[in-house]
Amino acid sequence: MGTRIAAATKPILRARLRSTPANGHVSFVPQIRKLVFEYCEKWPSSANTRTYLLQHVENLAKANPHVEVVVLQRNMREPIVRGFYLNDRDKVISLKESEVNQIQQKVQLLLDSSGAKIKSLKRRPVESTTEATRGIWSGFHTAEPFKI
Repeated sequence: MGTRIAAATKPILRARLRSTPANGHVSFVPQIRKLVFEYCEKWPSSANTRTYLLQHVENLAKANPHVEVVVLQRNMREPIVRGFYLNDRDKVISLKESEVNQIQQKVQLLLDSSGAKIKSLKRRPVESTTEATRGIWSGFHTAEPFKI
C-alpha cells in the first residue's frame, strides 16, 4: 500500500508538460525550413539575382528567422532558388532573367508553400451505384408494355 501512495504523490516533471508544435487554432508552424539561392557571378542572366541578393536577402533573413537562408555561387549555371520543407521535399524555381520584384514574388511563393505534391484539380467522374440517373429502369414504366 505504501508504494501506491508514493506513486500518487510523485511530482510532475516539466518535460511532461511540453507540447509538440502543430498547425492549428493557436499555433502555426511554417513548413519551409531552408532557402538556397544559387547563382553565377559572371553570367548576365544572374545580374538581377545578384542585385536581389545584395539588396534584399538580409531583410528576408531577418523577416523569416525560422528559415535558414543559404547563398551559393554556381559557376556557368542559371540562377535558381530552392526551398526545402519539413516533409523532406524540395521545390526549385528558376530565376533566369527575372526582374528583382519577380524574384521577390517567387521567393514569397516558396515561403508560403507547404511543400506538398501538386495535386490535379481534375476529378474523376461521379460513379453511381444505380444503373441510371433516375434509378433502375423498369419495363413497367414505359408507354408500351414490355413484351417477352
